[in-house]
Amino acid sequence: MRLPPGFLDELNNRLSLSQVAGRKVIWDTRKSNQAKGDMWAPCPFHQEKTASFHVDDRKGVYYCFGCHAKGNAITFVRETENVSFTEAVEILAREAGLQIPERDPGAQERADRRATLAQVTEAALGWFRLQLKTGAGTPAREYLAQRGLDGAALDRFEIGYAPAGRNAAFQALRDKGFDAERIVATDIARQPEDGRAPYDAFRDRIIFPIRDVRGCCTGFGGRAMAAGAQAKYLNSRETALFSKGRALYNHGPAREAAGKGQPLVVAEGYMDVIALVRAGFKATVAPLGTAITRDQLRLLWRMADEPIIALDGDSAGRGAAWRLIDLALPLLEAGKSLRFALMPQGQDPDDLIRAKGSGAMQALLEKAHPIVALLWQRETDGKTFDSPERCAALDKSLGRAIGQIRDTSIRRHYGQAVNDLRWQFFRAQRQARGQRTPPEAAPAPATKLSVLAAGTLSETDLRIALILATLANYPVLIDQFETDLGRLAPANPDHARLAARLLSSQARKAEALQKDIIAANLGQTLENIRSLGHVRIQPFLCAPGDEALAELCLAEEFAKLAAHRGIDHELAEALEDIETTEDDPRLSWRLKQAIQTRHNADHPALPDTTHASEGREALSARLKDLVESRAWEKKKR
Repeated sequence: MRLPPGFLDELNNRLSLSQVAGRKVIWDTRKSNQAKGDMWAPCPFHQEKTASFHVDDRKGVYYCFGCHAKGNAITFVRETENVSFTEAVEILAREAGLQIPERDPGAQERADRRATLAQVTEAALGWFRLQLKTGAGTPAREYLAQRGLDGAALDRFEIGYAPAGRNAAFQALRDKGFDAERIVATDIARQPEDGRAPYDAFRDRIIFPIRDVRGCCTGFGGRAMAAGAQAKYLNSRETALFSKGRALYNHGPAREAAGKGQPLVVAEGYMDVIALVRAGFKATVAPLGTAITRDQLRLLWRMADEPIIALDGDSAGRGAAWRLIDLALPLLEAGKSLRFALMPQGQDPDDLIRAKGSGAMQALLEKAHPIVALLWQRETDGKTFDSPERCAALDKSLGRAIGQIRDTSIRRHYGQAVNDLRWQFFRAQRQARGQRTPPEAAPAPATKLSVLAAGTLSETDLRIALILATLANYPVLIDQFETDLGRLAPANPDHARLAARLLSSQARKAEALQKDIIAANLGQTLENIRSLGHVRIQPFLCAPGDEALAELCLAEEFAKLAAHRGIDHELAEALEDIETTEDDPRLSWRLKQAIQTRHNADHPALPDTTHASEGREALSARLKDLVESRAWEKKKR
C-alpha cells in the first residue's frame, strides 16, 4: 500500500498508543504515570508477571525490556491481531475516523514535489536570515533588540528579515537555480493575475520560520515593520507544504520538552513563544495568527493531557478563550481537557515576564483555571440576575453549552460543577444585597423546635455524614458508589456541596481529594463532619487503611438510607390515605404495623385506633407528627 505523504503522521497524531495497547494489556498503576504518557504493563508478547512492557505515549513507541519487542501503533496492531500492514492501517484509521485515500500512482510524484518545495523554503530561510544582518535589516535588528532578543536568540529561533523590494526574495531564489513555478508554489512569491512578474509575499517584515514536527520548514510568518501596514502579521498561504490550521509554531521542540514533563503552554503569537521559551517554559507553542482549530487541538492533546492556554489579558484574549471553550467541549475525553491562564489586564506573556520575571509567569500557570470556571465566567460576566427570567436564561445557556459534551460521564460532572458554582454565585449575590441565604435563614416559628434548628442531627443526617467522611478518606470507592452518591440529596446545603465536590473531583487519592475539597472552600465542612462522635468512632476512619471495611460500611449505609426513605414515602402516602378514606379498620391496622416495624419498641406507642372512632383522629394526628418531626430518628446526644 502506497499512502500519501503525511497520512501516517496524521494517523499517529490522532491516536494514543496507550489507548491502542490498553485493549490488550492491563496497566500497572503503581509504575505508570499517565500524565507524562509513561505507561507500564506485563508484556502481551511473552508470558510474564512483572511490568516490563513500556509505552512512551508522547513519542508513540513501545519497548519490552524482557523480550525486546518494539514498534509503534501499527506494529502493535500487526503483532497482536496477526494482520498485515495494510489491515493494521485500516483498523487504526477506522478508530481515528480517517478515510484511507484511494491508491494513487501519483503519490510518489507528489512526495518528490514536496521534497523539492522544502528545498525552496530552506533556501529562502537562509536568505531571509542573511538579510537581517545587512544595512537594510538595521531597523528590524533594533526592534528585536528592544524586545530583548540578542544575537543568540536570533540564531536559536532562526529569525530573518524580508527587505522592502518588490521581488528581492524571488530574484535571489531564481539566482540560486530554483524555477519560478516552485517559488510561487511555496508562497514565497505570488503571481499577479495580469501576468506581470511575480512579487514577494513578504516585504519589509521580520520573518519567523514555521517548521513541522519533523523539523521541515513549511512556511513563514512575517511581522510588518511599517506602522501603517495593512496586516501586522502575515502567514504563508495554503500550499502543498503548509496548512495554517494544522501547524503550530515551535511544535517540534515543544513536543520534546512536554515529553520530559514540562507543562505545555499555548500562547497567542511568535514573540510570546520566544519570550516563554527563553524564560524556561520550553514546551510552548502558538497557533498561527488565528483561533485554535480542531486539528491543532488534537495536536496539543497528543503532546499533553491538559495544555494551558495563556491568553492576553484584554477583550480579544477573553474572546479567544470563549470561542475555544465551544470548540473543546464536544471533543473532551476522560483525562483530556484544557486549563486557562489569563494574563493581567493589558499584558501578554512577554510583557509579564519582562516586568516581573519568570516566577510571575510560573505562578500564573499554576493557578490556571479549568474549562468549567471559564464557561461560568463567560455566561455570568457583566450580567445581572435579579429576576427569575434572567436566572432561567442563565440555566438555559449553561445547559446548551454543557449539552455539547458527548461523553456522558464528563457531561454529568460538568452539571454537578456548574450547580456548585451556581449555588456559590447566588449565595454571594444575596449576601451582597443584604439578604439571608438559605443556610442562614431565620427559622420560622413552626420550625424553631425542629431537630436541625435545635442543633441536633437526624439519623439520616448522621448516615449521610458518615458516607461523606468515608468517601473523603477512601476516594478510590467513589466510582463504585457513584450512582448512590448522586442520589444522596443531603438536606444540609453544605453536605450537598461536599457530595457534589466528591462526584466532580477526578482525584482518587485521599491527599489529592483533600486539596480539591479545600480549594472548593469545603475544608471546614469536612472537618465538622469528622468531628461528629458517630463518625469519629469508626475504626476505618480512626486509622485509615481498611478499605474492605469502609466498602462494607458504605454498602450498608446506602442500603439503610434507601430503606428509610422508602418508609418515609409510605408514611406520607398513608397520611394522605387516612385523611381521604372512610373508616377502615384494616387501614388503621396496616399503618400501625408499618410504623411499629419501622420504629420497633424504642418509640412512643401509638393510640389504639381499632375500636374507637376518636382513635382515627388520634392516628391521623400522630402520623402527621411522625412525618413532620421525624420522631423516629435518633437525636445527637
